[in-house]
Amino acid sequence: MTQQLKQELASMIGPAEWQTLLPHAARDSVVLVNPGLDLADVGVAVATDNVSSVQRWISEALITKPTVEQLEYWERDRSREFQALIVQPYVLIQGTESDDAV
Repeated sequence: MTQQLKQELASMIGPAEWQTLLPHAARDSVVLVNPGLDLADVGVAVATDNVSSVQRWISEALITKPTVEQLEYWERDRSREFQALIVQPYVLIQGTESDDAV
């Protein structure tokens, strides 16, 4: 089941410009996923309510809410592209290491 879900979620990952993510950011539903994590794995953990994995990633700052500085930085370039995956009610996004460093 989990492998099938991972494959399904992996097929739903795609590029999204920051401009298209703005409504989700306004609802505080955007979650930034560290580029070192597999976006589909994070999606599976969120979708299956795998609290231990999600809590570990949060405590290690591998999944976070975007900071005010990141939001301001991305706002200056609305065409900035992320890999995105919707796992209701969240939109998981993954950029590059430089996106995380802002």
